[in-house]
Amino acid sequence: MDKKIICVTNRKLCKKDFLFQMKKIIDGNPDRIIVREKDLSGEKLEELVLQIYRLCQGKRTSLYLHSDFETARRLEIMKIQLSFQLFKEKRDLIYPDFQVGVSVHSLEEAKEAESLGAEYVIAGHIFETSCKQNLPPRGLGFLNEICQNVSLPVFAIGGISKDNFTKVIEAGAAGACLMSSLMEADNPKELLNQI
Repeated sequence: MDKKIICVTNRKLCKKDFLFQMKKIIDGNPDRIIVREKDLSGEKLEELVLQIYRLCQGKRTSLYLHSDFETARRLEIMKIQLSFQLFKEKRDLIYPDFQVGVSVHSLEEAKEAESLGAEYVIAGHIFETSCKQNLPPRGLGFLNEICQNVSLPVFAIGGISKDNFTKVIEAGAAGACLMSSLMEADNPKELLNQI
């Protein structure tokens, strides 16, 4: 089975022009891009999403929006990534129109997300990461426990690199999410090929 890589965006981490970096990432054929730019909304977010969407045209990469299902609906991008809490609160507003991924931080959340119709879950954070400096990682045992107890695809997030990607696959994950490593990479296409 082809192990999948999801790119989670954070333009503030880019050392170079963000759209130039996104083009290079998309050229590396990640399975999905999750546009997660929490500080943007309205027209600015829509403009950025449309620019990334155009870069994905003709590629195998799917585009998901993080949390903002209203923008996703306006742009007719019917794929969304939600926190577990938002998934539970807004479920009636997103079904049956959207394909939904859900971020989970416990086995109970993963099981409930599955029972409520999530397409996949993202479990984290697995390794130490600068994005969660004050929180200890949950580790590979946590990831394995979720993978063993749900039937939908589980993606690892948090500190994933080319050096530990194999470990998350061995723990049962369908793939992993990369943010910092792709946003900061000098050659993200090469990084994706190495993974």
